[in-house]
Amino acid sequence: MRTPLALAASGLALSAFLVAAPVSAQDRVGPGGYPTNESTPAERAQTRALNEQIRANNAASEAEAARAKAEYDAQLAATDAQKAQYRNQQQQYQEQLRQNQNAQADYEARTREYYNLRGRYAAERAAYRRGVWPERYSSWRLASDARLIGSRVEIISGARVGTVDWVARSPAGRIDALYVTLDNGKRVWIDENDIRFNRANGVVVTNLDRGDLYRMADLRG
Repeated sequence: MRTPLALAASGLALSAFLVAAPVSAQDRVGPGGYPTNESTPAERAQTRALNEQIRANNAASEAEAARAKAEYDAQLAATDAQKAQYRNQQQQYQEQLRQNQNAQADYEARTREYYNLRGRYAAERAAYRRGVWPERYSSWRLASDARLIGSRVEIISGARVGTVDWVARSPAGRIDALYVTLDNGKRVWIDENDIRFNRANGVVVTNLDRGDLYRMADLRG
């Protein structure tokens, strides 16, 4: 059986424990004197500041994400543009290559035609009249670097008879003959020996007669 002294000591110890225990948030006393868990103004201010910081961080993250996406889209668009430009360049290259191949094949065909019939052309031309070259034409000979396609063709009198359409060259690159479209629409090969070239005005001159050129064109078929 416990003595009154022991009971008194126990009550004192319990009182001391109750007095020393800290007051929790749930035990906070509100304005009416009742316990409350309502935040203090300082806590509410701290919460607002934290929320504002979170919103600011979110806005910054969204802005960075938008910037990164815009940069990626720009890079993607630039890559697509480069790919499209490359495809266009490849198409242009292939088209140019095809045109060059066709032009080369045409050149080779015409050159073969000339050399296959060269002997015949020479025999036919031997019977045609040739004018005497004026002194001013004496040194005007065709040079291998002359650009002749599209040049005007005249007879010695200065009258126009046609336009250079093609050039036949030897394997060494020397000009052997010109393929000329006459003003009447027919075409004829004119041998290098019957041609002079005025570099000053880009005009090809022949000492053959206009009528003979027409007859040569009629016989070339």
